Amino acid sequence: MTSFPEPTAPAGSRNEVFLRYLDYFRESMVAKVSALDESELRSSRLPSGWTPLELLTHLRHVELRWIEWGFQGRDVAEPWGDRRDDRWYVAPDVTREDLVAALRAQGAHTSAVVTAHDLAEIGAPGPRWNGADPASLERVLFHLVQEYARHLGHLDVIAELAGGPTGE
Repeated sequence: MTSFPEPTAPAGSRNEVFLRYLDYFRESMVAKVSALDESELRSSRLPSGWTPLELLTHLRHVELRWIEWGFQGRDVAEPWGDRRDDRWYVAPDVTREDLVAALRAQGAHTSAVVTAHDLAEIGAPGPRWNGADPASLERVLFHLVQEYARHLGHLDVIAELAGGPTGE
């Protein structure tokens, strides 16, 4: 697993700092989900009803929405593909391995975009912004870091309840 990006560790740029945190949180999510058995992956321990696999696909789509659909302004066929009937959804035939591969591929795309752009660069206009002015890459990345950190905390609790690894 990727080690925690200590604030005192030297970095070549602020872009690198953002990528270190995103990589850490993404790989921590993968480690937690990989430690759970199949029944825990597809069931919920919470009144809200989300499952660990649904959380994983949600985070993959969050990166897709903010980086590709948002910052890059790309035409994305299903930006909300993690949802069905107003809740997160994973089809029964989609495996943990499928979702881990998709999350890592999305992370590789994010890394390529972040290394190729300045943090102050403003995203392309498009439907992601709901009529507002597009955000800078730095604001998008800050949002992604908080999204991952918040959801990793949620998954920490689920993994602990399931007898899996605990968080910090």
